Amino acid sequence: MSPRSEGIVMPPAGRERAGMNLALQLARRGPRGANPLVGAVIMAPDGTVLATGYHQGAGTPHAEADALNRLGPLTRAEARELSMFVTLEPCNHVGRTGACALAIQEAGIGRVSYAVPDETDRAAGGAAALVAAGILVEEGLLGAEAREMNHRWFAARAAGRPFTTLHIAQTLDGRIAAADGTSQWITGVESRNHSHLTRARAEAIIIGTGTLLADDPKLTARTPEGVDAPRQPRRVVMGYRSIPAGAALRGDGNFAHLPTHDPHEVLAELASTGIDHAMIEGGASIATAFLAADLVDEIWLYQAPMLLGGGRKAVGELGISTLAAARRYRLDESGGDGLIRLGPDMALHLEPLPAAQTTVTGRMPASAPQGA
Repeated sequence: MSPRSEGIVMPPAGRERAGMNLALQLARRGPRGANPLVGAVIMAPDGTVLATGYHQGAGTPHAEADALNRLGPLTRAEARELSMFVTLEPCNHVGRTGACALAIQEAGIGRVSYAVPDETDRAAGGAAALVAAGILVEEGLLGAEAREMNHRWFAARAAGRPFTTLHIAQTLDGRIAAADGTSQWITGVESRNHSHLTRARAEAIIIGTGTLLADDPKLTARTPEGVDAPRQPRRVVMGYRSIPAGAALRGDGNFAHLPTHDPHEVLAELASTGIDHAMIEGGASIATAFLAADLVDEIWLYQAPMLLGGGRKAVGELGISTLAAARRYRLDESGGDGLIRLGPDMALHLEPLPAAQTTVTGRMPASAPQGA
């Protein structure tokens, strides 16, 4: 289905489910990160889809506002007849963008159906605001599907921590550096350019002191032309060794040194400063610590077509002694394809399976919903 579906007519039978299902499809086009995946559909009484929208990343219009921006001019009476289907309860706060609940009221939409409530402190209360304004509000349509789509975002928010992305660039045999420590460059320029897109969305990039001392990275987000992106994440180094005075990542001072090996402490500190999306760049010990603590919400794995046979592994011991206890992931097609060819490399976009889809044997139940 095309990203914009205005003008299509939903069949009378199951029209409401079809409207919410379309909103779910649209939501998956957005990128993961500081905000959840959200889609919205505005429908006329006869089932015609008048406008659609989805959230395209932090700082861009929310899905509801995106759809409203695409809605043609209507009288107040006409707008009152319309229904909006949205995968998450409209927010009731002003952040980088305005409150969606207020935008819906001002547009005059008469009915809102949302799949799951937004229970975060910052955004909750949208439904109550809509009801107080005389708008008919319904909750729960395709709620299980909507919650599963954002299951790791909900988990991160419930824990009061940033949504966390892990970046790995490795060989076919899972090595991130040769035996002599050389690692630049395992993957090609296309993979590196792609990873900078995620860097530009993240609010913080985390490395360990070992990676800092070995590679002296700048950790800036750059365009394919090699120019620094307008918005830069905070550079964060975790570990007890000191940061050299001339370290490249000191740059403009937008960095932090957190003297700890505990990933929980790192994320708690970042959350306390308002950071909602963190990206782990390395090295192996840092990646292992976050994975072992189940604090990785998505993985971008860049696979180069080469073998080393030795050297540094991408991931160390996770305390897993049997196959049944293996951490299991699925391809995540949010924001595009879950499997992408980048020059000679392959990029896999992965997310952890929801707990309900993993049995004690590690297999997915036959009745489990597929895909995300």
